[in-house]
Amino acid sequence: METLSAKQKIFQSPATKIILSLLIFMAVVIIGQQIASKLLGLTSLDKNYRNLLKGLLVSSAAIFSYIIFFKKYEKREVTELASKGIAKNLIIGASIGFVLQSLTILVIYLNGSYSVLAVNPISFILIPFALMFTVAIIEEILVRGIIFRIIEEKLGSYISLTISAVLFGALHLANPHSSFLSGLCITTAGFLFGAAFIYKRNLWIPIAIHFAWNFTQSGIFGAITSGNEKTNSLLTAKIQGSEIITGGAFGPEGSIQATIICFIATVILLILSHKENKIIKPYWKK
Repeated sequence: METLSAKQKIFQSPATKIILSLLIFMAVVIIGQQIASKLLGLTSLDKNYRNLLKGLLVSSAAIFSYIIFFKKYEKREVTELASKGIAKNLIIGASIGFVLQSLTILVIYLNGSYSVLAVNPISFILIPFALMFTVAIIEEILVRGIIFRIIEEKLGSYISLTISAVLFGALHLANPHSSFLSGLCITTAGFLFGAAFIYKRNLWIPIAIHFAWNFTQSGIFGAITSGNEKTNSLLTAKIQGSEIITGGAFGPEGSIQATIICFIATVILLILSHKENKIIKPYWKK
């Protein structure tokens, strides 16, 4: 049996993998955004279409850089971003995200805190679509594809799930109008996205859930997402009332019902993963 040298052990260690992949991935995303902005700025396209194309270009660069990097580094087929079954996985994930966010908004509506002021043209969803699509791909590759997946190989599913979910929640604490409740909900959403990856061993599912959750919230129902500025949306809505139910200035994902809904979905996915023996044990239990 061939033994690894000290250099090879360091190069193949989880910490080195995470650091190198994060540096390369973020460099591709940042440089890609700059190049896309410069090139599209030379065209006569409308700003909305430029943003849509920029989102698609940066997202594509993020996906291909991940595939190429780990195919070379780990000497394997990158099955978590396989093209086979991609349409099915995206539809399933998007359906889950849409339903979960719609239930969150439904609670606000039943509380008398949500009312529709206007229905806008379909073109209004272009900006939130491009934005949420790009954000979902970048964040899921970073947190689930890199951090969660690599830590899971050594420490197992549950420890990795906890670390990545808490990190995901902590990263959003810097957002405007964040609170303990919003941090708790985003952390719970992190558990949900990680649980979806465990169950399907595929990044397209958490990407689609993440995208649909955000897009349904801001692009369809006209709510604020993660404390950011409100974007154009299909529905112009008025949301007011108790922050516990509405999420206040952070948006509906900072509400108590969003936390509960994400928690229930996470538990269901983990139960299914247990039944199908998809939970990875930490190295000391193998």
